Amino acid sequence: MSTSDETAANDPTRHRILKAPLPWAVLRLGAPLALAMVLQGLFNLVDQYLIARLPPSVSDPSLDALGICDMVAALGTIVSYGVSTATATLLAQYKGAGDDAKVARVAWASIGIVLALGGAFALVGGLGADVIVHDVLGAKGAVRVLARDYLRVILCGSASVFLMFQITSVMRALGNSRVPLLTFAGGNVLNLVLAVLMVYGPGEAPAVFSWGPPIARALGIPRMEVQGAAWATVIARSIACVVPLLMLRRSLKVREHGATMRPPRELTRSIVALAWPTSAQFVVRVLSVLFVTALVHHAYTTRANSDAGTAYALCLRFETMALFVCMGWGGCAQTFVGMCLGAGDARRATRAGWYTALYGVLTMVILGVVYRTVGDDVLRVFTTAPQIVALATAYLLTVAPSYTFYGLAIVLGNAIVGAGATRLALRIDATLVGAVQVPLMLAVVALAGAPVGWLWISVVAFNVINAAVYALVYRRTDLWQKSIAEPGA
Repeated sequence: MSTSDETAANDPTRHRILKAPLPWAVLRLGAPLALAMVLQGLFNLVDQYLIARLPPSVSDPSLDALGICDMVAALGTIVSYGVSTATATLLAQYKGAGDDAKVARVAWASIGIVLALGGAFALVGGLGADVIVHDVLGAKGAVRVLARDYLRVILCGSASVFLMFQITSVMRALGNSRVPLLTFAGGNVLNLVLAVLMVYGPGEAPAVFSWGPPIARALGIPRMEVQGAAWATVIARSIACVVPLLMLRRSLKVREHGATMRPPRELTRSIVALAWPTSAQFVVRVLSVLFVTALVHHAYTTRANSDAGTAYALCLRFETMALFVCMGWGGCAQTFVGMCLGAGDARRATRAGWYTALYGVLTMVILGVVYRTVGDDVLRVFTTAPQIVALATAYLLTVAPSYTFYGLAIVLGNAIVGAGATRLALRIDATLVGAVQVPLMLAVVALAGAPVGWLWISVVAFNVINAAVYALVYRRTDLWQKSIAEPGA
């Protein structure tokens, strides 16, 4: 038996990833990760549900504000996610090579990096929230005020979500998919409790949440409405990270391996070299969504009527759920590809990417059917305004079937990143957004002056093109497997 085989045999997780029957091994790691990301998406849906229970004069503009803020906050999360994916790539390859000391040093140092990023985004939120929501994204009237206040809190608390993603990403890269699932589940329960207390305060609340006002009154918590939802999210995520962080510290044997949260310069350069293309890649993806958001608000809303903006904001919550599920499967693909390549098994790495993409596509098929079947009923949970429901339902009916293509592109993109070919993935996304999406949508809105439904069709077209390009590139293993990272530690 070779040294690599002996190491794998002594590490059940590594052995499963490198040696177990591939369809089952991928499913066993990927399904809990996808479910964990569903729970992460529920953070947003909890806020949306509670805000929707406020009086319509408050809830409708607040829902629009939430949609704007979610995608802006996602930019910060994506920058942090680049560090997470870079760390996961390094960890998977070091784990594949059996180097536990490097695993510990990289993992623990990455925690310090994301905490520093959280401080930087807090500064952006404190100083630039109004400029972002009004001058850049076109929010008007009450939506502008609500979005500004919510965004300021969320960005100032960015470190909490950065830390949650980093801890769970490190655990996933090391083959642990259960603790991330429990972390997100616990965070969601706490978020719900805190949001009820902070959104409604001692004031009127729906019957199902009637337990909240007496507790809020006893604790002196005021009624904060949409801003309270932001505070609840930040606090819940912060608390949910404590136990997993301690568990990670123990499992990595941080003290024994001399790991520190102040990374040495060489390690920082290695992480940044892998992280910036990945971050930039996902920033491009989020900017593409913010581009649609800006088009909707600039072209289809007024100070007195933000129905199109609210409808799109509601649908973004559904779309974010699809994105998170795909990121879960994508994380699985990244782990398998990185670890298999680290162990020298390029064929298994390639097959793992295809299997994970298949599971991702099947999940998106189910999600698309659910959205098309019950989407109208679910939308009415969040708003009773018929014009908003009609606009949002039209979006889901048009766009939801294309989530299968959306999922394929994201999973294969993550598989390519797992090989360390981060710049290739960035070039693909930047080219597609700059050369296809932006000209197409500007032509629809600015040149043709088309109704908003045509904008939805252009979203579908872009999803299809995106998937086709990634499938073609992934088939060319010579393009991305030659870019296997050679990181320094």
